[in-house]
Amino acid sequence: MSEQATLGGGCFWCLDAVFRRLRGVSRVVSGYAGGHTEQPSYEQVCTGRTGHAEVVQIDFDPQTISYADLLRIFFTIHDPTTLNRQGHDVGTQYRSVIFTHDEAQAVTAAAVRDELAAADLWGAPLVTEILPLPAFYPAEEYHQDYFAKNPAAGYCQAVVAPKVAKLRAHFADRLA
Repeated sequence: MSEQATLGGGCFWCLDAVFRRLRGVSRVVSGYAGGHTEQPSYEQVCTGRTGHAEVVQIDFDPQTISYADLLRIFFTIHDPTTLNRQGHDVGTQYRSVIFTHDEAQAVTAAAVRDELAAADLWGAPLVTEILPLPAFYPAEEYHQDYFAKNPAAGYCQAVVAPKVAKLRAHFADRLA
């Protein structure tokens, strides 16, 4: 039986490229969540006025990869200590956020965040929000699987490719 996770950690192109490569993940959809605008467009979200974060919604088999392991990978591939930014991407739409689908996910998310905060891997407090998922809106088609469609694009080479390389280096045993 498949479950879903919804995560935001900067540009959704990065998260999409990473989570698509994991064994046990059957689908990844880039989209928007956490805001007040219904059916927002990319252009609207980019203004920072919709309240939405760029997120990915991941369908996964918990018998193959646990929710906790997805979260550990999530925390590894982005900087959970920078409020409303990832690198040069700045704004609330780039915030570090875990949108939970039920109480069990909320408990697991808090436990993983606390475990990693206690390990002090980043030398700074974690700012990752944990919130119930209010609604998810899929992004426009051209954002789906963006890295695979545009591997030579400057952003993909400079930002996305290093995150995929980090995944390969730290989680090779989890790759599909």
